[in-house]
Amino acid sequence: MTKRPEEDVARPEEGTAAAGPRWLSDAEQDVWRAYLHATTLLEDHLDRQLQRDAGMPHVYYGLLVTLSEAPRRRLRMTDLARHAKITRSRLSHAVARLEKNGWVRREDCPSDKRGQLAVLTDEGFEMLQRSAPGHVAAVRAALFDRLSPEQVAQFGEMCRTIATGLQPAGADLPWLR
Repeated sequence: MTKRPEEDVARPEEGTAAAGPRWLSDAEQDVWRAYLHATTLLEDHLDRQLQRDAGMPHVYYGLLVTLSEAPRRRLRMTDLARHAKITRSRLSHAVARLEKNGWVRREDCPSDKRGQLAVLTDEGFEMLQRSAPGHVAAVRAALFDRLSPEQVAQFGEMCRTIATGLQPAGADLPWLR
């Protein structure tokens, strides 16, 4: 619940410790719901496109992209989880599926006996190269073609501001566990 219930509730004076939640205004509520609706539809759109064209969900595509950009196309599993913002358990499951397809393999980490590396295989890189044009077209059609250049710049600035504010130092985030 993000908006004040309609019941007429006696509230303490604003600014006091017992003032309660700062409910969203009608305009804020409208923006919040539009954001949730748009992000849900966008993620679903990208998932459907990648499932149809590459046989993988969007999160798996993101893992392949991250590995393709890493030195020697390999990353420690913990670093890959942190980059993808997913738990190590979810990453382990995803990498197992990608291994089954021959797109990723695991290697022992030479500097840490307990660590493992995720390595993008040549087959995985080829799959990424085949699926990237369709994915970029889907992103462009769903997002950038709908916005003016000024809106794109504003949207980028807003997203960076929100992300910066949500990156607390030392927080107990799932992908850091």
